[in-house]
Amino acid sequence: MGVVEQLVTIAAVLLGALATYWTNAAAEKMRNRHELLTRWDDRKLSAYEGYVDSVRVSVFLAVRRYEHREGLRASEQPEAELIAEQSAAARLRGQAFERIMLLGGDEVIEAAHLLNAVAIEIDWQADGTVPVTLDEWRDRHRAVFRAINEFHDAARRDLGVQGQVSGEQHPERDLLLPPARHAEESTAVERAGDESP
Repeated sequence: MGVVEQLVTIAAVLLGALATYWTNAAAEKMRNRHELLTRWDDRKLSAYEGYVDSVRVSVFLAVRRYEHREGLRASEQPEAELIAEQSAAARLRGQAFERIMLLGGDEVIEAAHLLNAVAIEIDWQADGTVPVTLDEWRDRHRAVFRAINEFHDAARRDLGVQGQVSGEQHPERDLLLPPARHAEESTAVERAGDESP
């Protein structure tokens, strides 16, 4: 075997080693990028579900306070406790909102802004800052649940989940309201909503 043949063999071995190194490095880089994206998707999912949960809790507490304040349903808790619970829920909703601002995509952030604005209006109505009739109260709840669905859709698109929770496949649903027990109770509830400050 001549010198030229030996040099060609050495060059081929070196070229093969470099090609193997570059292939392994590219595969490792791609694997690391995938792990990083997966880790961020996990954190986004956690932030998205935490935000929606905090909005739902704050709406639930606002309903309890509104019903107590308007005399629609008495609460066993004193007014001060209802106020404290609602304030704590609003604070947690704010923290969850900030996580969305840090992790969410543009569309998710816009949907969160809309949802947050509607949720705050429900708080204002529950504590009497904004006077409201019972029909307006229910309209505001319809708006918050539409905003939650819009947030869900934006979050699903951001996470790459197919489908959506609203649209042609999923007709808009109305509030679940218990039927009035008596005709006079229904009239009293409507009158209480009309008389609210």
